[in-house]
Amino acid sequence: MNLDILLKYFDDFTDTQLKKWELLFPTYSEWNAQINVISRKDIDSLYLKHVLHSLTIAAVADFQPGTNIVDIGCGGGFPGVPLAIFYPEVDFLLVDSIGKKLKVVEGVVEATGIKNIRTKHARIEEIKGQKFDYAVSRAVAPLADLWRWAKPILKKGHTQEMANGLICLKGGDLAQEISDSRLRPNKVDVYDIFPEEYFQEKYLLHVPA
Repeated sequence: MNLDILLKYFDDFTDTQLKKWELLFPTYSEWNAQINVISRKDIDSLYLKHVLHSLTIAAVADFQPGTNIVDIGCGGGFPGVPLAIFYPEVDFLLVDSIGKKLKVVEGVVEATGIKNIRTKHARIEEIKGQKFDYAVSRAVAPLADLWRWAKPILKKGHTQEMANGLICLKGGDLAQEISDSRLRPNKVDVYDIFPEEYFQEKYLLHVPA
């Protein structure tokens, strides 16, 4: 499945953004052959399973220029890389404890000319002295852990349409996980936004700071 899946749902990309989207597949394919950050069977579905899934956040939140966002456990760069292309005037810090995954991210950033991503080889708990408007994450850890890590580095407030806080993408039956977290996140069904079979039982959770 190619770039058409993005154009099915978004129709106002600039030429610069389109060029970056086009470069993602060959760049990730090349890096993935060296350092496996996307399962071999999923690489052909990059735009659906990784890029469009990441853009669920863009469909729900309208980040303003100058917004600061940290991607917790970014892995190969999702959701941070697609969001950085979508929001060129928003600043992203992509954090992961596994250096070789960040090597892929940095290779993709360089090849596509993304200017608004910084990377940090660290555990999220080691990020000190910085505050962010939002923390984003995709299938990294249970909600309770994500919130424990995110809460100390989030600015409190409601400066934009969506309150500052944690935004994470998760799948499956989340009832127990949400109950264990003792949080009351806002929950959005991804399938309601992108009615593709792959997104059934996938959700966006938002915990205001």
